[in-house]
Amino acid sequence: MSSLLRLPAALVSLALLTVAASAGGYERVHIPTDEGQLDGVLYRPIGVGPFPAVVALHGCGGLWRENGKLSLRHSDWGERLAEAGIMVLMPDSYGSRKLGSQCGVKELTVRAGRERVADAMAAKRWLQMRTDIRRDAIALLGWSGGGSTILTAVRTDRRPADALPDFTRAIAFYPGCRTQSESDSFRARLPLLILMGDADDWTPPAPCDFLARAARSRGENVELVLYPGALHDFDHPRLDVRERTDVAYSATGTGKATVGTNPAARDDAILRVKSFLLKPR
Repeated sequence: MSSLLRLPAALVSLALLTVAASAGGYERVHIPTDEGQLDGVLYRPIGVGPFPAVVALHGCGGLWRENGKLSLRHSDWGERLAEAGIMVLMPDSYGSRKLGSQCGVKELTVRAGRERVADAMAAKRWLQMRTDIRRDAIALLGWSGGGSTILTAVRTDRRPADALPDFTRAIAFYPGCRTQSESDSFRARLPLLILMGDADDWTPPAPCDFLARAARSRGENVELVLYPGALHDFDHPRLDVRERTDVAYSATGTGKATVGTNPAARDDAILRVKSFLLKPR
């Protein structure tokens, strides 16, 4: 356990407030974990708070572009949600472990259902140490592989073991749903919103549709929104439609998948995400 967790509350608050701000509207932060340290970026709304917060989990490509800048998707969502009054913490599951993109890796060492769930829990605890957030108003958000992590993290048998308030709700963009849809023990303890395109050939929508229908039949609050004609990465601010050939797993089994922005789906998703996150409990 990091020594930061053992500091008096006043010193912890001081340490958090003195994190150096970087360019682009976010701060680089360091999150203590049982294994050491998890790097991340934080978008903070203007004002004194306390604010609701979101732990946002990147996909298989990680947080960063090759030029060392935060990816456009993450900077776009971070800025938008912060402007809406929501603090956004994005833990860097790959960079913190000296890993690059994992999109073409079949044998993952940082797994959606294990290490990345632990990262999300560590991020929640770190936020709940702050005096400028609402400890009982922290949600989850994830894209693709991060969305698959969301599906594991919301299970009733993955409730946090700490005595702190649980996550309140979760949003998964185009997750891989097959593992959880085939699990007889999947039960969602949190309201869950899944957003994806019906033309997604990377993470196919059929397992997510099955998962959502089964969950609703049990009385669980799980909603799936399928956007007609939309592909994987439809919410990216500007990504021309193209074929990727570096995919470890895809719906076609060819290692290829089509990605690209869908303006109509993106606009609707922006409205839905803000409404869902700010909805009174």
